[in-house]
Amino acid sequence: MPRQRTVTTMCPMNCHPTLCGMTVTVADDRLVGIAGDVSNPDSEGFLCMRGKAAHEIVGNDRRLLTPLMRSRRGGDWHATDWDAALDAIAATMRAVGPGAVGFWQGHGNWANDYAFGLKRAQMDRFVNLYGCEGWNPAMVCWGLGAFGAGLTGAIETSTKEDMSANSELVILWAANTVSQANTMRHVEIAKRRGAHVVAIDIRRTEASALADEVILLRPGSDTALALAMMHVIVAEGRHDAELVAEHTLGFAELARHLAPMTPDWAAARTGLPAERIAALARRYAATRPAMIVMGGSSLHKGDNGWQAARAIACLPALTGDYGRPGGGLGPRHGGRSHGAGFADLSAADRRTAPRRIPNQMEAIVAALESGAIKVLVSIGSNILSSFPDSNRVRAALARAELVVFHDIFPNQTMREAADIVLPSTIWLEEIGAKSTNTHIHLSDRALPAAGAARPADAIYRGLAERLGVADVYPWPDQEAAMDAALDHPATGHTTVADLRAAGGRVRLKVSDVAYPTREFTTPSGKIEFVSARAAAMGLPALPECPDTAEGDGLRLAHGRTFAHFHAFYDHARALPTLAAREDAPDLWIAPADAARHGVADGSAIEVANTRGAFRARAKVTPRMPPGAVWIRDGWPGLNALTDGAAVLPDTALDAFPFSVGQSRFGARVRLRALGPDPAAGPDPAD
Repeated sequence: MPRQRTVTTMCPMNCHPTLCGMTVTVADDRLVGIAGDVSNPDSEGFLCMRGKAAHEIVGNDRRLLTPLMRSRRGGDWHATDWDAALDAIAATMRAVGPGAVGFWQGHGNWANDYAFGLKRAQMDRFVNLYGCEGWNPAMVCWGLGAFGAGLTGAIETSTKEDMSANSELVILWAANTVSQANTMRHVEIAKRRGAHVVAIDIRRTEASALADEVILLRPGSDTALALAMMHVIVAEGRHDAELVAEHTLGFAELARHLAPMTPDWAAARTGLPAERIAALARRYAATRPAMIVMGGSSLHKGDNGWQAARAIACLPALTGDYGRPGGGLGPRHGGRSHGAGFADLSAADRRTAPRRIPNQMEAIVAALESGAIKVLVSIGSNILSSFPDSNRVRAALARAELVVFHDIFPNQTMREAADIVLPSTIWLEEIGAKSTNTHIHLSDRALPAAGAARPADAIYRGLAERLGVADVYPWPDQEAAMDAALDHPATGHTTVADLRAAGGRVRLKVSDVAYPTREFTTPSGKIEFVSARAAAMGLPALPECPDTAEGDGLRLAHGRTFAHFHAFYDHARALPTLAAREDAPDLWIAPADAARHGVADGSAIEVANTRGAFRARAKVTPRMPPGAVWIRDGWPGLNALTDGAAVLPDTALDAFPFSVGQSRFGARVRLRALGPDPAAGPDPAD
């Protein structure tokens, strides 16, 4: 009987701020089983269906296990080895020069690294020491929302534990169970303790089942709701005048600015009754402490942009909730607790050439179109899934001289655009760590690498050797690199050996309450209702409602589901359990809109606009209000519909250490019934 051993690790699914502990049992270098780690203080044994499906990654016959090359895109692949592949990549990089090379990474690179950031920093270190272009992918997801909150001064977030222990009101503002399962458990605890729970969204989500009150508003109107709530609080004198005077900047200007933004004004934009807007504002102002949990990605796409987070972040400042246990802003994607951090190994101070292509999605596409970027190396990403206006992106990728992918499964962009593919190790085949808002968790190596799979650092080391770039990987191994990144006051200067000795984790030396000293992340150190920094960027100094003028068609909104979170694992198509759960893209449609378009539940439909077309299956449901449709993001071909225009000017792109150069992602679409055939899916051309 083979001897079994159990290894403590983390789920590879990157649902931050929910990150779940996992134990894996192995025997003779084979996976026997996985289970939730009951000793993990963040997840307490919980694994959602994504985590439970992770065992299907191991031994999956769709995995990439050998380097592949082809002579032309669309042609046949042939197997090669790492040396030949790296020789070819280095030769092209040498020919075009560092300035024409770009590196991009995605969630596939962080399956055992999320929020710890070592693997992100290792890519950045190569980019900086070689002098090529490299971009921070926060712009795809949470960066734009953090930009809005950051202008106000509220980047830090309080913890889920603080919420469950202290909050008397919890507002889930576009935050859903499927993205924050561990947070929702603490919402339940708070509710059992007597807290009132409000869910604000554009559809009746899974989180609605937890809520005492559900508020459904039009997509892109969240800013108007927040501004009208502020109007009520200020006009009726419900703000905390003492704390506002001591810890905020620009209250008098804000009060004048809010004067016309009445509940009636917001009702016309949100579709909500004015009385309901006023009642929510009064409840929020009267209930202490109150915590707002903002959604991390979908909230900031489309008409909202960054302004929704800018306005929402002002609310706790009016009521004095920042720095108060149970108050302020709760966990969000990309958020960190007060005092959190790790050592920076990116060598940013040693960069050998100035950056030419900014951290902006549209700028990256334009650089590919113009030939400014001739070589693109993608680490764990599916660009046609992540970037909007994918038809434009596809054409831009076709102009590159060399496109290289490193991943564990084939994906849409790899199939269509790659010249060289390098097989990646999975999370169980390498050592790493993940950080929640309160703990650093070890993801120890449990299995040997399958086939010729190698971790991403093999790319940087191999290219550095061939291109003569010194000090790219100054550590003897990845465990030593981890020790260097862990050498920070927030970890207590812990080491990998310390983590193993402590059962796989240590608690970070952080505050559960954000901004406990009420010193905020702004030039003034105060919450800035009026932001001179924003004005200097050419942006409104006060929170303003973006233009949501009516147009033709239904607004397209998108988000997460239980069977999918990011585009790695080939949109979950490579994992049978998740692929079976969602066998086709379902478009949520209100019954009135379905009737108007002649669409029946379960029928095939075309979703189209001037940018492109996409096939889906109709899900006619009263959980979707009229005027908009909703679909899970990430389906191949879906982003042919979305807007790739930049949201922020270049003057705003370097305001924070994370990237904020998101595109608009907005879309209005028309529907056309295709008949009763339910075999919907992306257009084969995509």
